[in-house]
Amino acid sequence: QVQLVESGGGSVQAGGSLRLSCVASGYAGSRNCMGWFRQAPGKEREAVATIYLNGGTTYYADSVKGRFTISQDGAKNTVYLQMTSLKPEDTAMYYCAAGPRGLLFTSGGYCSSSTRYNYWGQGTQVTVSS
Repeated sequence: QVQLVESGGGSVQAGGSLRLSCVASGYAGSRNCMGWFRQAPGKEREAVATIYLNGGTTYYADSVKGRFTISQDGAKNTVYLQMTSLKPEDTAMYYCAAGPRGLLFTSGGYCSSSTRYNYWGQGTQVTVSS
């Protein structure tokens, strides 16, 4: 059983920064791919960034490229999402997700941006005011 616990959300003004953390526990082989997703009220859940833990390849949604950075600390079983130059449209509940490589690794060489991940955290709220 894989458990994911997010932290680091909060309220900031536009242009500010936040760093989200996701601590993972459980069978490591079940979480080769990890990602950050977000869901705003009335909208579908969407991928923000993903990372392949065994190779480090990353994916970013176009809307966050150049502003967000996903990274990992293997020793701490933690994946981070550094968010800079935040915009009001970044306001959402942010979720950490994990899944096995076999299910989620794409032909493009990165972890999928789909929502077909096996494990999800409880979410952390990010609110950006203008």
